[in-house]
Amino acid sequence: MACLSHYRLLLALAPCGLIAAGSGFVSPFLKLELSADQPAFTSFAIDSLGSNAKKLAVNLIHPPLPAAESYVLSTRGPAWEYRRTGAAAGSPAAWAFKFAPRGASLRSASSAPPFVLRFNNVICHATLLGHMNDDGSVQLPALLHMPDFGTLRISAEAGTKVSLGYDASRGRGGDFVKIEFPAGHRYRWDVVAIYPGPPALAADRRFDAYRRNYITALQLNPRYRSLANHSASDPAALTFFQYSLIARYSPPLADGLSAMDLVRFTLDRHLAGFVSYGMKGYRGVDPVTEHYPYDSLDTYPSLLCTAADYVEATRNRAWLISNYAGLRGWAAKMLAFDTDHDGLLEFPLSGNAGSWAKPMHCRPANWWDCIGYGHKDAYSNALAYRALLGLVRMAQMAGKPADATAYRKRAEMLKAVYARTFYNPATGVLAGWISADGKIHDYYFTSVNGLAIASGLVPDEQANRIMDRMLAKMKQVGFTRFDLGLPGNLLPVRKEDYVEASHRFGGPSLADGSDGFQIYENGGATACHVYWTIQALYNLRRRADAEQMLFPLLQAFEDGRFQGRAADGINTNDWKAWDGTPHGYEGILVDNYLALLAVYTGHLKK
Repeated sequence: MACLSHYRLLLALAPCGLIAAGSGFVSPFLKLELSADQPAFTSFAIDSLGSNAKKLAVNLIHPPLPAAESYVLSTRGPAWEYRRTGAAAGSPAAWAFKFAPRGASLRSASSAPPFVLRFNNVICHATLLGHMNDDGSVQLPALLHMPDFGTLRISAEAGTKVSLGYDASRGRGGDFVKIEFPAGHRYRWDVVAIYPGPPALAADRRFDAYRRNYITALQLNPRYRSLANHSASDPAALTFFQYSLIARYSPPLADGLSAMDLVRFTLDRHLAGFVSYGMKGYRGVDPVTEHYPYDSLDTYPSLLCTAADYVEATRNRAWLISNYAGLRGWAAKMLAFDTDHDGLLEFPLSGNAGSWAKPMHCRPANWWDCIGYGHKDAYSNALAYRALLGLVRMAQMAGKPADATAYRKRAEMLKAVYARTFYNPATGVLAGWISADGKIHDYYFTSVNGLAIASGLVPDEQANRIMDRMLAKMKQVGFTRFDLGLPGNLLPVRKEDYVEASHRFGGPSLADGSDGFQIYENGGATACHVYWTIQALYNLRRRADAEQMLFPLLQAFEDGRFQGRAADGINTNDWKAWDGTPHGYEGILVDNYLALLAVYTGHLKK
């Protein structure tokens, strides 16, 4: 609070919020510093809520690259103006900036160089959200979203059509997200916070992270032109249903732009034949060396859930009719995995203990791609049930009653066998998978049990008993750090059931898996898929149990603890051991941020 008071003092002393002692601007929402010799910022910080001065202490951008020409920075009234060195004082400015507490305006001469922001995505994985062109540029209006910090709505002067250059990279190509503003236009920046919910949320600091981060799950990769793990990472069809859930409840992003537009764009790419992670032939190379000789078992369920969310949220029947054949084709591919015709999907690999080759030749059945899910996979089948219900609703809207009846029968068939197939009487919870040899593989999977219960696949009485067992097991094994999220499994995955050999990613050397436990998918804590457990508890009217998980997690999001790298420069904060030691690799994995949806679909739905 002392820092915030300091900023307010500076605002009172300097007109228009400018800090008179330097080339910059500060308000509770923005802190910007201008380069002295080229049209660029040397520092950029934002807090969409204007309530956390610590956010403004973090510079989110790389230093500007060397310029081809030098410029002189001067002031003219409230404007900061750049002119080429040697230009007359009264000549038009190459770039001019005016700042306000919640935004800025920019204008430039057509002969000026573009204005470029290069975000350091080791610190913050920024993304540009808008209608995307074939070259990856993004049409205005658009959102520049900076996870854990804030959001700018960017627009151009009325009547002009402008697209911003957009690129992102990580690793050997450099760690950056680049936003390029073409010269010759006028732009407006407005600090915004976009989230669903009543105005009263703004008065409750417990929900600051929800308000600041609700749309963080939506990141566009400009090189793949798809929603993705983050703007510089893989698009993965098996994750899209999470993005569409966030988009389904999101308010409009800008004039003529909704979160569902991003979902439709991604669906259209895949309906046209684009292949993403989890699909056979991703990256256009030998599918065996890329570890996907088969589509993952959850790929088509995820795509169909995404499509159903889009159709139901937008009521876009014209899109549905135009793409119905493609959606029906996805449904056929999904249902073809039911090779024994019992109602459940079966992955082509057996999932038998010890059947996984080292080094790896094929990823397992689903999102949890280091754990040996195979054959009858409880996670993918829970998602398939949701997909079938979505197909019923889409078929009805499309005027296909016979299809609706067929999909309803398949959903009923799946539900009838699901709980009795996966329920493990020895533990009292649902197992992860049943391998082809009939063995039950059960490590107290929180994600499987949460998803199945939240999806309505388990009767309430049994669901409550399962949740009692899960919560009791957490206490027994000593997991109490709900600020870290949840472990995907509460017991170590045995070596014979863990696909990844590398200890870096949880691969154990010991047969019982204990030496890999709490590392990455082998029991590491993450907010990924925690939504399902919290929502299942809300659905069962166990508010206290749900909120003992939700509120510590919200505080962790407010503190930015699911983004960035550890001190070793290698491990990242998207996965952690139970003492908080980082074991992730993405830098940010937007799947974590689905957990925020529990505020809207759980806490607020009393």
